[in-house]
Amino acid sequence: MLQAFVGSIFAQLPQVALKDIDGKAVRTDTLSNNGRPFIIDFFATWCKPCNRELDAISEVYEDWQEETGVKIFAVSIDQAQNINKVKPLVDSHGWDYDVLLDPNGDFKRALGIQMIPYVLIVDGNGHIVYKHNGYTDGAETELIDKVRELIKE
Repeated sequence: MLQAFVGSIFAQLPQVALKDIDGKAVRTDTLSNNGRPFIIDFFATWCKPCNRELDAISEVYEDWQEETGVKIFAVSIDQAQNINKVKPLVDSHGWDYDVLLDPNGDFKRALGIQMIPYVLIVDGNGHIVYKHNGYTDGAETELIDKVRELIKE
């Protein structure tokens, strides 16, 4: 279920230093999409529901981008010893996302996330406006509906 954060202390993204899949440093509080909404999807290589969710979104991602301009950041919580499995997984699935690595779970912990898959929707002003955990087939349509609502505002 998607739920609004009401008066949450996580209205803004916390500042955590991560690396992208190519090893470039990224600060999470600077993630943006040129004033448009974006989605942050926490996953792990070993998490089957996570991979199903990212596959399902991948099938419609191009359409979503054309329609709404939404961007997806996929954040791997794989631990350091498994980090070398992330890029091959992303490549083999053909995921066209910005992939970030959170091997120590700092970003996940800063957001109070317990379980994956876990999805956040961030509005064009950098405020976390929706969260969703777990995955059931078709949940991605709920996500894009929320993004559509945001771009109408």
